[in-house]
Amino acid sequence: MMRVGVVDVGTNSVRVLVADGVDGSLADVERDLVITRLGEGVDRDRRLGAGPLRRTVAAVAGYTERARARDAGVIRIIATSAVRDATNRQDFIEAVRRATGLEPVLLTGDQEAQLGFLGATMDAPAPAPYLVVDIGGGSTELVRGSEEAEKFISLDVGSVRLTERHIATDPPTADEISSVAADADAHLEDAVRALGEDSANTMLGLAGTITTVAAIALGLQDYDRAAIHHARLTRAQIADVRSRLTAMTSEQRRALPAMPKGREDVIVAGAVILERVMHRFAFDECLVSETDILDGVALDVLRAPDPRAR
Repeated sequence: MMRVGVVDVGTNSVRVLVADGVDGSLADVERDLVITRLGEGVDRDRRLGAGPLRRTVAAVAGYTERARARDAGVIRIIATSAVRDATNRQDFIEAVRRATGLEPVLLTGDQEAQLGFLGATMDAPAPAPYLVVDIGGGSTELVRGSEEAEKFISLDVGSVRLTERHIATDPPTADEISSVAADADAHLEDAVRALGEDSANTMLGLAGTITTVAAIALGLQDYDRAAIHHARLTRAQIADVRSRLTAMTSEQRRALPAMPKGREDVIVAGAVILERVMHRFAFDECLVSETDILDGVALDVLRAPDPRAR
């Protein structure tokens, strides 16, 4: 048995997974998340801000130490959309290297898509082929496949990015919501061209936007990972949650029992993206997955001939 640690640096949050490899699968030891908003302003300025960079590097260093304290034999630090898009991405890489002694891996959009698919489908209780949809802060990955990812695309639409582009009032106006939807729709045409019109049997939804929408739809008083994992959400349920969130101020959203601190101002744009994906690909139901790119990276490491060398 081998223990692996993965630290995922996203546009909106930093997450950690420490897990044991058991018979080709994973057994969680620890999972955690903190919102640091690394991607704040990146869509506009193409640079990582000093404050977000400091917050994020501190979180990465803390999670790396926790993985070491848990005796992880291999630790991987991965970075995605916000770092990819930033002209000063090297500042992030060097700061993480100094803080942790490890070299962060900057994933391409395609790698992000494939590893998310691997994690999401590891225990999916639904028939293939799948359309895996990972709505992040800066990008959305869509992957079609059965045993493995076959077609995939990374789109520059995410909850933080589209909030910064289109939403300036609190609560947002109908025109602002329409602008978010139109932006998402335009990018989704690229997804249709890349993935094809042929339908998958199951849509699997990943990441914080979708799991938060699920928690609200289920009426959870506390965030319950077990209740959310493999919950089935109808398009009508998602539309209802999006409508309710849109009518609230950020302060009112923050007070919702299952709303993670720091997600309240970007959740509306994320929910609109989710609605538009389901509409464009004609899905009436989304199967929610709490396993995602963290699990995919951990599995990828464990399946390597010599994981410590990677």
